[in-house]
Amino acid sequence: MYSLRKCKFLLLFRGMLSPEHSALCSYHKKVVDHYENPRNVGSLDKNAQNVGTGLVGAPACGDVMKLQIQVDENGKIVEAKFKTFGCGSAIASSSLATEMLKGKSVEEAVKIKNTDIAKELCLPPVKLHCSMLAEDAIKAALSDYQLKQQDKKS
Repeated sequence: MYSLRKCKFLLLFRGMLSPEHSALCSYHKKVVDHYENPRNVGSLDKNAQNVGTGLVGAPACGDVMKLQIQVDENGKIVEAKFKTFGCGSAIASSSLATEMLKGKSVEEAVKIKNTDIAKELCLPPVKLHCSMLAEDAIKAALSDYQLKQQDKKS
């Protein structure tokens, strides 16, 4: 599969491409949208008691994802941020995950599955590991938040 940058270059010369070359640029428009216009990029204060941080990586492909959530006093996720080093599908999965998290309770957020992310982005089978990484990042951020809440009670 070509990178998004290579696809953009190839699409400029679409008239000169064979159908085989066009098929190589198989990123869905939702992936391209989240890649070109990522939502919620950035960081939150990892030391804050109401912030959970998840840092996960996939050694096989080199993708690394940091996802953070900020939770209000009622247990509602009011902010979500990410930083991802990886392919377009990994960035899109992170971006979508932050959108899915905002406004949810901690209990609802734990129910977000990689299949939800993959389905929304129309990820091909070869890119499913990106949505799995996003789910792992969500779970790690929630776990970090819950651990901080237990420590606060002690």
